[in-house]
Amino acid sequence: MRQNVLLTGVSGGLGLALCECLLEEGHQVFGISRKLSPPLEELKSHYSGLLHWQSIDLADTAVVRQKLGSLIPKDLPIHAFINNAALGYDDLITNLKLDALEQMFAVNVLSPMLISKFSIRNMLLHRISGNLIHLSSISAHTGYKGLAMYAATKGALEAFSKNTAREWGSKGIRSNCIVAGFMETDMTASLTQEQKDRIYKRTSLKKATEIGSVVSTILFLLSEGASSITGQNLFVDSGTI
Repeated sequence: MRQNVLLTGVSGGLGLALCECLLEEGHQVFGISRKLSPPLEELKSHYSGLLHWQSIDLADTAVVRQKLGSLIPKDLPIHAFINNAALGYDDLITNLKLDALEQMFAVNVLSPMLISKFSIRNMLLHRISGNLIHLSSISAHTGYKGLAMYAATKGALEAFSKNTAREWGSKGIRSNCIVAGFMETDMTASLTQEQKDRIYKRTSLKKATEIGSVVSTILFLLSEGASSITGQNLFVDSGTI
């Protein structure tokens, strides 16, 4: 069955790879990112009518709801919301800058909550057994120097997701988190190879988490085969924990 999927962070990395796979499977994707990257523009051209895109800065919570309404009309059902977008702010706690912290919480926590509210209301309106999937991080479960504040945003998401599952499960709405390990994405591009190697050596597989493995897990959660899975944190982390 074709699903209408609301996906944030579609311009590159995991979001772009996931967007492409969803389109290949025939789903309709409503993508959100700040910029229309060249690869995303190519996808829009190739999948005209299936990929719809809106520029939304998730740091600006005041306009998120307004722009969502223009991207997805009220009479269109949303089958799934995949919260992939994230902002990284890495620093020691003793160097904490409040402005940067507030911006990260807006992108990583507050806007996803607002979009979850929008999505759940849509699912209830259309009597849909919908799906919410949040991308979390292994940093919320094991310590990394400089990631305490980023990890806090992902920990908040996991708590939100588990309680969402309890709150709306009776309506057939599921909510889960993918706890992803360190992947080769824009967020890790600033790390040196030595830093990456130290991180990867902490895993059982001694390597980065594959983007394709995370994508496959998300696609499984969207399927009927995962209809009894909710309120869970699914670890795709090369065996870090």
